[in-house]
Amino acid sequence: MTNTKVWPRGMPGVGQVARRSRKVEVEDIRRFTEMSGDRNPLHYDEAAAKATRFGGIVVQGGVTSAILNAVVAEDLPGPGTVFLQVEWRFTAPVRPGDTITGAVEVLEVREDKPITKLATSVTRDDGTVVLEGTATCYTMALPRP
Repeated sequence: MTNTKVWPRGMPGVGQVARRSRKVEVEDIRRFTEMSGDRNPLHYDEAAAKATRFGGIVVQGGVTSAILNAVVAEDLPGPGTVFLQVEWRFTAPVRPGDTITGAVEVLEVREDKPITKLATSVTRDDGTVVLEGTATCYTMALPRP
């Protein structure tokens, strides 16, 4: 039986999955730079980026991983959820114009505390996995409107 004081909206189940997709735009690079100050030429200088192993402009890792924030906070485990720890490997670049899909799968759930461990991934629309790893999350009870 689920402890409703610990999991007021219901405890997620091991194996449960959620996904979200979005198209990455050049404007995402600009907005992330405004927030972070990351002006790496890989994100702006086509000639410099083309000369690297990436072969062209790539978006910041923070833009790529941000879709996982949305999946976790909106879908699974859901509202009130924050990351406690992440372990992510960036395995391929994302470019402006790519559509990416963030996915999480519940690996572990604590019944005594609202903590979950998730498998996490981000995949480009061509099927290439661009980020993979795990995240441990805490889900706070939010006041009902």
